[in-house]
Amino acid sequence: MAKVVMYCTAVCPYCVSAERLLKSRGVTEIEKIRIDLDPAKQEEMIARSGRRTVPQVFIGDTHVGGFDDTAALDAAGGLAPLLASA
Repeated sequence: MAKVVMYCTAVCPYCVSAERLLKSRGVTEIEKIRIDLDPAKQEEMIARSGRRTVPQVFIGDTHVGGFDDTAALDAAGGLAPLLASA
């Protein structure tokens, strides 16, 4: 399974929803990067994604986006194949 990285904050319902969706698709490990604890990580997230909001989900080297983007990819049938790619 591909490595999953999620930039998030402590209190973020969309982050919780994204994690729940990923786990429902078989993801057992998500590397969570808390941008609320480290401002440098927030700058890193913005540089990698071009976005300022959380969550920002990366599967392997692919930037999926936020929760809405991740859910839309799943609904279109694209999430499972992306997760399966190593």
